[in-house]
Amino acid sequence: MDLGIVILNYNTRDLLRDCLRSLAETRGVDIDVTVVDNASRDGSVEMLRAEFPQTRLLASETNGGYAYGNNLALREFLARPEPPRALMLLNTDTLVPPDALTLLLNFLDAHPDAGIVGPKLLLRDGSLDLACRRSFPTPEISFYRMLGLSKLFPKSKRFGRYNLTYLDENETAQVDSVVGAAMLMRTQALKQAGLLDETFFMYGEDLDLALRIKQAGWNAYYYPRAQILHYKRESSKQSKKAQIEFYRAMYIFYVKHYRQTTPFYLDWAVLSGIALKGGLALAPEIFRARTLKGANR
Repeated sequence: MDLGIVILNYNTRDLLRDCLRSLAETRGVDIDVTVVDNASRDGSVEMLRAEFPQTRLLASETNGGYAYGNNLALREFLARPEPPRALMLLNTDTLVPPDALTLLLNFLDAHPDAGIVGPKLLLRDGSLDLACRRSFPTPEISFYRMLGLSKLFPKSKRFGRYNLTYLDENETAQVDSVVGAAMLMRTQALKQAGLLDETFFMYGEDLDLALRIKQAGWNAYYYPRAQILHYKRESSKQSKKAQIEFYRAMYIFYVKHYRQTTPFYLDWAVLSGIALKGGLALAPEIFRARTLKGANR
């Protein structure tokens, strides 16, 4: 088996249908698709069983979040006597052209140092989904982002590192991370780094995994010759919970990877910025954590 694909679904029945139909047109690569349903209530499971009986379904009784759901399928793939040589996280709100997966897998084969490769993701209007190529959100990079400098100076190599907006979107580049919406990983690299961290409910877990894969000695690449359409859900932009979880993920990532080595003045600035952006729901746990760090010095 060439490629195992994990698609996590939560109340996106129609998007899931379109995504699976696009995958059925894939050429040149042997794929094995597993759909994990995170306790949907929109008839997704019934649709999948009726229209795609050949697709493996893992129906979770609880919505444990993005990392939790994807890990259910990743564990199954890795436990096989002969797992696929590559594994891919794919969102339901994507449409995959027939040659995209072949291009990504061929790139992985041609670059033995690659642990991760991601495609050029295009939004509804044909523009680049900026999240498809990333730098790790170090305190410095996150600070520039929260100040709005990454948007004011997108072509700056100093301020534009968050989404690498200073790079040509049509050129292949080694990056820190791609986005979990379409993230192809070498199985060997995933085995070495471990599964997604379920501390993250949604957002941030792909960056965390990419960092651990890099720490294991692998590189990540953005490969724009392979293109996938990413119809980002407009509802999540309006969801207060999604907005809070975005900044909670930023907080978890910062504490896990950077806080212990960050000077107190920058620590104060970063946590205050996250609390300000995340709102009242996040402020108590962030400021409590900052107080505890100060007490332990």
